[in-house]
Formats: sequence, C-alpha cells, structure tokens
Amino acid sequence: MPTSTPEALVIGAGPNGLAAAIELQRNGVSTLVVEAADEIGGGTRSAELTLPGFVHDVCSAVHPMGILSPFYTQLPLEEHGLVWRQGGASVAHPMPDGDAVMIYRSLERTAERLGRDAGAYRRLLAPFVDTAAELLADVLGPLRIPDHPIQMARFGLRGAFSANRLARILFREERARALLAGCAGHSVLPLEQPLTAALGVLFALTAHAADWPVAEGGSRAIGRALAGCFEDLGGRIETGHRVRSLAELPPARAVLFDTSPEQLATIAGDALPAGYRRRLGRYRYGPGAFKIDWALDGPIPWSDPACLEASTVHVGGTLEEICASERDMYRGRHADRPYLILCQQSQLDPSRAPSGQHTGYAYCHVPHGSNVDRTEAIEAQVERFAPGFRDRILARHTMTPADFERHNPNYKGGAITGGVADALQLFNRPVTRLDPYSTPNPRLFICSAATPPGGGVHGLCGYWAARSALRRLRRH
Repeated sequence: MPTSTPEALVIGAGPNGLAAAIELQRNGVSTLVVEAADEIGGGTRSAELTLPGFVHDVCSAVHPMGILSPFYTQLPLEEHGLVWRQGGASVAHPMPDGDAVMIYRSLERTAERLGRDAGAYRRLLAPFVDTAAELLADVLGPLRIPDHPIQMARFGLRGAFSANRLARILFREERARALLAGCAGHSVLPLEQPLTAALGVLFALTAHAADWPVAEGGSRAIGRALAGCFEDLGGRIETGHRVRSLAELPPARAVLFDTSPEQLATIAGDALPAGYRRRLGRYRYGPGAFKIDWALDGPIPWSDPACLEASTVHVGGTLEEICASERDMYRGRHADRPYLILCQQSQLDPSRAPSGQHTGYAYCHVPHGSNVDRTEAIEAQVERFAPGFRDRILARHTMTPADFERHNPNYKGGAITGGVADALQLFNRPVTRLDPYSTPNPRLFICSAATPPGGGVHGLCGYWAARSALRRLRRH
C-alpha cells in the first residue's frame, strides 16, 4: 500500500468504482482505487478467448447506457482512447417466418416495418425521443423528486405494466409485441412481472437516442479511458491486491465498495452492525447467465441479412416464446428454446477479428448458480434463425455462472446485472435506506450495481455513491 494516506479508498476498479473515484478526485478528495485482479475494468474486460487475433468481450459487449450516460458524457473519455463504433441499427429481432424486426435510430423508419402497429409504436415512444437525455437523467439514479416530473409520470404510466401486458394492450401483431419483449428481456425477470415494461420501453428509447455502440478494440477500452481520466486528476490505482479486511487498509475518511453486498459484509466485518450485515445477507442476486463466444470464418448467415446491420440481435421468436423462456429460468428450469442476447461486435469494429472473419457472442439467462451446459440449446436457437451458422464456427469459448463469479466476485451465482431489479428491489438495494449508498458506519459506502440504478456500464451507481460520500465528508 502507498506510504501517504488517501482521503478516500475505492475497493474495486470496475466502471462504477472508477466513476466513484473520478467524482471524488475531481471534487478535491485524494482517492486510491484498490483492485483485486491484475487488470482493471471489472465487467468491461476483453481477451482472446478463442483463437489468436479474435478479441472477445468477457462480460459487457454493447453499451447503450454507456454512450448516453449522464456521467460519462461529462468526461473526456475520447482523449483517453475510447472510440464508440456504431452500426446501421441497434436491434434486430428475427421472427419465425424468416423476416426481422429492426430498431433504427429513426422512429419513423422503425415504425414502417411494424405494419398495423406502426401508429401504436410511434405513440409509445414519440413523447420521449426528443427529451431522452432528460428522462435518462431522472430514471438512472436513486428514488428522488425528478427534475422533469410530468415526463416521468408519462413514462411511469407505460412502465408500470408488465411487458407482456403492455405488448398485448398496445399491439395487435406479433412483430411489435416480440420487439418490445426482446428489449424487456434485458430485465432478467419474467415478463409477466410489473415494471418489466419500463425496461422494455427504456431500451427501445435508447436505440432512438443513439445507435447502440461497441467500444473499438474491446470493452476494455472503457475501463482504460475511465482510469486515464482518474489518473489525470491525480488519482492512483493499485492492482493485484485483494482486500479481505478493513484492517489491511490505511485509515481513509471514506471507503467505497464496488463489490457485492456479500463482499461488503465480509470485508467490513464488525465495522458494520450485525443487523445490517444480516440484511445484506438477504439480498437477492437472481438468475445467472451462460455465455458463448465464437470465432467465425464469416458473418452469421441470418435468414434476413438486415440482422447484420445491428449491434445486438434478440433471438427468441415471439412474445409467447420469450415469456416462456424467462419464466422458466426464474423458476429454476432451463428452456428448450432460450431467449438470447447476441452481439455482433466485429460487424461494427473490424479490429475484433482477422480480415474476413468475425466474432460472435451470445448468452441466455439460467437459474442462479446453474451448472448445466447450454451450448447445444444456444447454438440450435441461432441456427434456427441463421441456417448454416454452425458451419461458420472455428472455435468457441463458454462461460457458466461459476465462471462469471470467478472472473468477477460481484457476479454472485452468475448474476451479471448485480441483483434482482424487481418492484421490491429496484430502489431498495442493497437494503432499504433513505440513502442506499450509505451504511450505518459513516465511513463506509457501497457503489456497485447492487445500488440504484442497477446493472449496466453507465457509472451512475459510482457517481451517486460518491455524491453521498462527499456530503458526509463535508458535514464532518
């Protein structure tokens, strides 16, 4: 550890930990970041997982919340090497008839492919398209009085429904219903649950605000850019130091944990009241993920070639099929036809693979801690909408929930979004407190995705936690 004592310590150098460190440092609080791994980045690391020359994203791949983050847009990330690469569309959703539904940045162009539901889709999204940045600033944070209450109320009237219910109320045809379900599937919840419509509408909206991007050279470029901003401000990062107890750390005035609630309780120990630690122990992490990365000898042969325009393909078929898949995983079962989130990074960023070749990435949601190999089910589902896909595979690399947790202990049981974000735990995370980033110990704070607004590479959990810590430091 350094000889000089920093005013603040951040444990964990993921996007939220680095965001918290930047906000503290730029407000005059000398900050040290301590990372257990030898490489910074948390969920934004990249590696040659299959064959030499094929760069794969270990966890996060496509970053709609990154390019639109109200915090990241304040930072000179491009000066530190971050280049967003965007395609012609954000989302493709292949249908069983071979045609695909697309989300383009243009609301009108997207609606044109929705037949009788074109008008309903316009009415759903049009009120928010021109003010998407304002809505995101209100939504992506702790529960508080919004800066734009009328807009938030309008959004809430749509978002309070389940995705299944809203899709059936608004739309008459399967194409639009499936499109909303594919976006809502990012919630990692059964689509019959309340508030899943909110995430579906929000993800669709982000696609009309900016084409969903990948980071040039791999998602690792995001962590490196954040680290560069932090170090330019005078901050310091120490890697390869796993913190097991507060006793290992210098006596900083504030310690922020970019960790799971379980790790916070373990490391802090008796520095936190036993009752609070018990409450942390009741935190619900939720389902996990099973992911495959492929090295491919060409682009994925989608039945509808328009799918190649999109950074993300939601593979799952109809609304009914997606609902069944997500209902199964939440009940501890493995769907025969899983809903997949598939990313095509090399379509946007040719540096990810040798010339003429491509990378592929897809994951499905599985029960917490599952050890079931989903390779066959995932590849069969892709083959269903892209005949001949298996013939393009040069090599594959799989990650189970246990692999995700080994890679990053924040992903307890493979829960890559940081924990369940249902109506009971959306804002009451990790426990119910007026200030969810604070703890009963005035020196200790939590800044991971286990706090509002939850999962996603946006840095806002870290930003809001840093604001909480700054208020405490100024009072004392």
